[in-house]
Amino acid sequence: MAISYQSEKRIFTLQTENTTYQMKVDDFGFLLHLYYGGKISGEMDYLLTYLDRGFSGNPFDVGADRTYSMDALPREYPDLGTGDYRNSAIVIRGADGSECCDLRYAGYEIKKGKYALPGLPAVSASREEAETLEILLEDPVSKVQVRLLYGVLPKEDIITRGAVIGNKGSSEITVEKAASACLDFVTGEYDLLTFYGRHAMERNFQRTKVEHGCFSIGSRRGTSSHQYNPAVILAARDTTEDSGSCYGCVFVYSGNFLCEAEKDQFGQTRVLMGLQEDLFHYPLKTGETLPVPETILGYTDQGLGKLSNMFQRCIRNHICRGKFAHQTRPVLLNSWEAAYFDFDGETIVRLAEDAAGLGIDMVVMDDGWFGKREDDNSGLGDWQVNEKKLGCTLGEMIERVNARGVKFGIWIEPEMVSEDSELNRAHPDWAMRVPGRKPVRGRNQLVLDFSRKDVRSYVFDRICDILDQGNIEYVKWDMNRSISDVYSMEKPQGKVLYDYVLGVYDFLEKMTARYPDILIEGCSGGGGRFDAGMLYYTPQIWCSDNTDAADRVRIQYGTSFFYPASAVGAHVSAVPNHQTGRCISLKTRGVVAMAGTFGYELDPGKLTEEEKETVKEQVRQYKKYADLIRTGDYYRLSNPFQDDFGAWMFVAEEGKRALLNVVMLENHGNMTVSYVKLRGLKADRLYEDTASGKKYYGSALMEAGLPIPVEMGEYRAYQWEFNS
Repeated sequence: MAISYQSEKRIFTLQTENTTYQMKVDDFGFLLHLYYGGKISGEMDYLLTYLDRGFSGNPFDVGADRTYSMDALPREYPDLGTGDYRNSAIVIRGADGSECCDLRYAGYEIKKGKYALPGLPAVSASREEAETLEILLEDPVSKVQVRLLYGVLPKEDIITRGAVIGNKGSSEITVEKAASACLDFVTGEYDLLTFYGRHAMERNFQRTKVEHGCFSIGSRRGTSSHQYNPAVILAARDTTEDSGSCYGCVFVYSGNFLCEAEKDQFGQTRVLMGLQEDLFHYPLKTGETLPVPETILGYTDQGLGKLSNMFQRCIRNHICRGKFAHQTRPVLLNSWEAAYFDFDGETIVRLAEDAAGLGIDMVVMDDGWFGKREDDNSGLGDWQVNEKKLGCTLGEMIERVNARGVKFGIWIEPEMVSEDSELNRAHPDWAMRVPGRKPVRGRNQLVLDFSRKDVRSYVFDRICDILDQGNIEYVKWDMNRSISDVYSMEKPQGKVLYDYVLGVYDFLEKMTARYPDILIEGCSGGGGRFDAGMLYYTPQIWCSDNTDAADRVRIQYGTSFFYPASAVGAHVSAVPNHQTGRCISLKTRGVVAMAGTFGYELDPGKLTEEEKETVKEQVRQYKKYADLIRTGDYYRLSNPFQDDFGAWMFVAEEGKRALLNVVMLENHGNMTVSYVKLRGLKADRLYEDTASGKKYYGSALMEAGLPIPVEMGEYRAYQWEFNS
């Protein structure tokens, strides 16, 4: 059993192959956190200490015992109003305006299989792969109930946490704050690893000491955002890629979030992951419930690389769903940087012909094919094919593309409406606007109120009208602005952003059910909604609008800490690069893009014959390595924010095959030699470099490494394939 309950001491123990998570119901009904870390035996309640702490209040139940305070004890789901002055997982405002919730233990249930959350994405697993623990907490006065949900995947060393808040009382309440996970540590010195950024430069690596006080990241933008990714690592100060203790927390949600890390007055550390409390005031009438999005937890004492492998496998195997979750994706040519808005049907057919000649599998028609859409200032929401621009029907054009032996894909942005559009003129109330105020503009488009079912239904029908017109095998789903005018005509305003995200999920659930053979790639200006929630519906996400290979080395480095390469949309684009103006060789651009799903973002008609031959070889190489890249263990071999080079590798199961990739980021006069140390190989096994025929022991490659060639020129790239 992965989950056990010791009834005498009322201790719950969750066991994976290498970790233990333990908590206790104490004599007063409080649920206390005991331990999370490497696998142990026994009961860890001996770690609890009780002292008279000045200015730390005592629950009424404990009488004259001043040594008992919620302000000092490690807690499983801390509430506001019980004398705990640290960050809370839940804040409830009652009908009388008071903010108090005193949650006490009310029962438990252990089940086979993994729980689900209504309307929300979550880790999925079979009855044989997982177990669920459900603990019921209740406030005896207000009758607020919280069902704490724990999913245990023993073989994956993964524990998930969810929560469902319910109102069993007679009056309406308002949920002001809700988290799904809290980790309390009574000892230890930690760093918090976070991944910050901006549009076109997402998921930069940051390591911050957890000091006294509170450090938080989050989003108020309506999406998980380019600025902060909803995934963090709490690591011991000495943790490296190869060794040391570290905990990962991934929020399975695509909207506003909040992660808080706090070191309290007694040197204890608390980490919370949940919904952003700003712009969130969720009313619950009697009998209503609020599911809180899930947090995925993982722990290892073997360093950051091992933790990344755990999360990558979990997301690839237990978040991503559908036909394409475990398939190699088609190599595609996207029309955006090839033509932008300046194209017609003949342009797309020509791109298909060029793609076929290069061995590329698919051509994608990006923005500009519908309504009055000659630039990004009009037409969104008017989902009718512009047959005048294409020179034919969509179905006819798709047939011509398919006749070239190439698949066809298309771009959509369902959540948006242009101010200059027929839809906006017909239904101005469908867009989010604050009454009496002019809207905040973003690309001259507004956000449709996807919290409303009628709005979603209309857009869904129009998108289906498009997808039914021909053999469309890929959809790029984009979302190109943050939400600022948070207002709905039909519901309490504190519900809008949460219900909006659930509306997006509802739309995607229906779309994937109706079109199971269409591959959907998520996008929000690139990586503005790169999160586990979207990966539940779209098994790959456009990693960044920045296709510059040097920048992508760093962007993909940060992405790799949690997300598998199979989820990373990555393309070779033209030079000078359209985002930076930088010129990098076609070879290097190909090596960098092979750390993802691989494709092209350029006009092949502008390539030289030599470049076309290079592209053909890149496509052949990618298809040769595709299974290894998709399923192999991923290892970061350098830190491109610090080192002269970026290096990463993929290693097949049991270390039989490996692909090493290196990009030089710095070059100087009289350049020193850099050595890259490989990982994940079998120490006593001989590995052959397939290009040179040279053989090396795995121990030599891992302990001493390989010298990187010193050559003239910027951004040189190298690939080595090793077989044993």
